[in-house]
Amino acid sequence: MTATTQAPHNSATRPLDLGAAALIIFLCLCWGFNQVAVKLALPDIPPLVQATLRNVGAVLIIWGYARARGISLDMRDATLGAGIVAGILFATEFIFIYRGLLYTTVSRATLFIYIAPFVVVIGSHFMVPGDRFRWSQWLGLLMSFVGIALAFGVPVPSADPHQLFGDALMLLGGIAWGFTTLVVKATSLARITPEKTLQYQLVFSIPLMGLMSWLLGERITNFPGSVALWSFAYQTIWVVAITFLLWFMLVLRYSASRLSAFTFLTPLFGVFAGYVIMGDPITPGFVAAAALVIGGLILVNMPK
Repeated sequence: MTATTQAPHNSATRPLDLGAAALIIFLCLCWGFNQVAVKLALPDIPPLVQATLRNVGAVLIIWGYARARGISLDMRDATLGAGIVAGILFATEFIFIYRGLLYTTVSRATLFIYIAPFVVVIGSHFMVPGDRFRWSQWLGLLMSFVGIALAFGVPVPSADPHQLFGDALMLLGGIAWGFTTLVVKATSLARITPEKTLQYQLVFSIPLMGLMSWLLGERITNFPGSVALWSFAYQTIWVVAITFLLWFMLVLRYSASRLSAFTFLTPLFGVFAGYVIMGDPITPGFVAAAALVIGGLILVNMPK
């Protein structure tokens, strides 16, 4: 009788263990509530102003945390080029998404944004050795996407050029989101700390977002109210500084393709957050959609 040993997974192919799966589900829950936080702050703080200022605040938090822990954030090394690319993509993602929402509906936007997991899976096939989906995992990914389509509705062709423009912006935002994950996973950024990875994206996205906000004429005309300030604090401290840091920690340690599939939970949690905070209704179709998304995630993460 002979014993066989199995080589340990590297970070490109490592499946999610129970702790990692629980953490990414929790992050999606937080991001779902972030959608409501952005909406609550919009009457007092325009969208790109929100994105710019929250990144500034998060940079200071990450810098203070890294300094206290003795973590180097020095950018003068071979990772600078990849860091700049990641920062530009990070800014591009939010610029497209925030502007696209002005021209198209939230339901259409959700479908187009979630092209991102497909970008990550296809890109990983070519850019990340070993991180390739089997047919059953592709089936699971499609099931989750169908679940999102069931929850938010399949967008029908629109004759409105403004809506088509918004749809195109949302699609580009989803593609930028997917490529941001790929750059983090497939370049020199995969060999540095998640704190430095996040810092790159925040630092290099701030001037781009700030410039775009100024060009579009976004202004804060009055001092924000308490609801807007609390919503902004949630985005800055919790979502960007903490949950984004945890996300990049997971991306560096586990399969990016499997992690990206879990992000299909975020819009579902967004609907749930709208129900809890704003009283939005939940339909029976939404329950079926959630079952499809969860079933798809089980297929994506099933062992070979």
